[in-house]
Amino acid sequence: MEASVLSRRLVALGGLFAAFLLAVPAQAADPLAVGILIPGSKSDKGWMESGYDGLVAAQKELGPKIKVQMIENINYADMEQALTNLASKNALVIGVGGQTQAAVLKVSKRFPKVKFSIVGGNKSEELANVAGYDVKQAEIAFVAGAAAAMLSKNGAVSYVGGMEIPSIVNAGKEFGNGAKYINPKIKYFENYTGDFDNVAKSKEATLAAIAQGADVHYHILNLGLRGMEQAAKEKGTKIIGSYTNYCGSDPLYIAYSITGVGFQVQYAIKEAVAGTWKAGYKPFGLAMGPKASDMVTCGGTAEQKTKLEQIKKDIQSGKIKVLEG
Repeated sequence: MEASVLSRRLVALGGLFAAFLLAVPAQAADPLAVGILIPGSKSDKGWMESGYDGLVAAQKELGPKIKVQMIENINYADMEQALTNLASKNALVIGVGGQTQAAVLKVSKRFPKVKFSIVGGNKSEELANVAGYDVKQAEIAFVAGAAAAMLSKNGAVSYVGGMEIPSIVNAGKEFGNGAKYINPKIKYFENYTGDFDNVAKSKEATLAAIAQGADVHYHILNLGLRGMEQAAKEKGTKIIGSYTNYCGSDPLYIAYSITGVGFQVQYAIKEAVAGTWKAGYKPFGLAMGPKASDMVTCGGTAEQKTKLEQIKKDIQSGKIKVLEG
């Protein structure tokens, strides 16, 4: 065969091969393996449920781009083991709640190629593979305190927190400060159960506050919220809920503070999928908009709502200064 004929045939075959390659669809990238630790119950009507809702929303939005492994209802003592399990199988590991932070910081050092995000994390040791997302609970707790003071008929409000860690304590302090900002003479009762999920202790703490006149209650609890609900139902008082707006679903609740737990779960996953995930501390709070932080009253007057909006603006501008956390 003449060289020129052979050359022409090779060129033709090359063209056919190129066309074949173009006709075959490119294989989809492997899904991002995401592990998420939800220490409490995903149906606690609080922080953990909000985090789970964010996971569900991310799955709905991203579909086959992610593959999820979730561990739920883990005791504090077992968090390190649970996170180790997740880190050994996933590219991104999310700890939902500040109570996971110590274990995440420890485990992440053993898995330097895995990305870790802490939803509810605060400023701490900086690691190249750890992101801490601060919901800025103290900001919105101040606004919740102001709302409680406006909505209280007795001039007395209360707060029940779970573990007595800085972010939970600071939120309690600012709830009281917000209430006093509206009514300097208001009575304020603050209590910690030492456990986000202890129903009996949170009921006992709420009943003690009610006995002293409190008729509006705020919380940072998980399943322990059931105890606050029981006390409020028995005594005819009201609750300001946290994390998600469920106005109209339960007359026991007269307002909700939005703290964007689910928003941050979605954020971590979307950033990792897009390849834009970054380590380090990132504050959310009021500055990130209503999906990240907001205050919703399930009634109230236009004047009250206007006042709450102004308080939010004053916090963002620095006119009202609040604690970290």
